Amino acid sequence: MSIPTTADPQSERRSNPRLRELIDEMMATIRAAANRDLWTAEERASCEADMARIMSTVRDQALDRGRVPRAKLD
Repeated sequence: MSIPTTADPQSERRSNPRLRELIDEMMATIRAAANRDLWTAEERASCEADMARIMSTVRDQALDRGRVPRAKLD
């Protein structure tokens, strides 16, 4: 029997349902846009850069568990 750690993605998903809901919503948007010309190449690159920045912040905050205040996302 394994003991869940903070690095366990399954444990993190279950412990933060609001984060899971946000990620599910973002993924649904990405899936809806897949294989469609909804965005220009520049718009897609900008959105991908935004997603990478957001996910980096989410990861940092999840690891810190709110111990260190972070700047709000723009």
